[in-house]
Amino acid sequence: MDTEFFKELERFALLVKKRVSTAYSGGRKSLRFGHGISPVGYREDRKGDDFKLVDWKVYGRTEKLYIREHEEERSLVVHILLDASGSMGYAGKFAYASRLAAGFAYLATLENEKYALSLFCKKFYPGEPKRGRRNLFQSIEELDRISPQGGANLKLIADQFEAMIRTTSLVVVISDFLGKTEEVLSSIYRLSRHDLVMIQVLAPEEAELRFGGDVKFVDLETRQPLITRITEGERKEYLQKMAEHNDRIAAASRQVGAEFFRFRTDQLIFEAFSEMLSRAVIWKT
Repeated sequence: MDTEFFKELERFALLVKKRVSTAYSGGRKSLRFGHGISPVGYREDRKGDDFKLVDWKVYGRTEKLYIREHEEERSLVVHILLDASGSMGYAGKFAYASRLAAGFAYLATLENEKYALSLFCKKFYPGEPKRGRRNLFQSIEELDRISPQGGANLKLIADQFEAMIRTTSLVVVISDFLGKTEEVLSSIYRLSRHDLVMIQVLAPEEAELRFGGDVKFVDLETRQPLITRITEGERKEYLQKMAEHNDRIAAASRQVGAEFFRFRTDQLIFEAFSEMLSRAVIWKT
């Protein structure tokens, strides 16, 4: 993988619209309240609260139990979920998606945050949270050895991820999203408690259906062949269905406060990150 674009990314830093909480200390504050150092306010006592957190001076003035809330320091874990199913092996899509994944991991590394690079096809292959450039380049070497294969069900992958990850995180899903629309939508709703970024990667031929006449297609996930004739009418119908599919993904993303991006493999990686910058996923330092 060519990592020259990393130099261009150094002007960017991760920014998450919601604060997140994990078990690791770091440079980013969370919205998890408890026994931290910085008091941020008070709330009325609730059943199960620790009496050690009661402010007895306030009780003396009001005769009501109030809990001191503190903001704890927590670090951000960036979970990058990368589609390694067979369809991603078409026309350099997996290589492009890998560079996007590596870019997010690099941005996390710049912030001294942890990233976890996970692969999925029919199963979910979770990556361990890592930090530092040495681990980053090991991850890149592993990506370069991956050969996409098999099918993928995003709904099942999202279920498996949620069963493993308990803390709110920044989750970046990179895929062509060419499966069933309902499965993609279900994954969005399932992952909606996180700061969620959905990134679609398509080859120009897929985005525009750059074929005509008699064509033999082979499904890269099932290996099933299909011989068909592509007319201008069929091209228009394909583009319409693709637009409807992506519009529903975009609408579901907006509904849960997630971001949805679409990139073609002929778009420069830095331009892709610049576009995400404009939508507040990443910001200039």
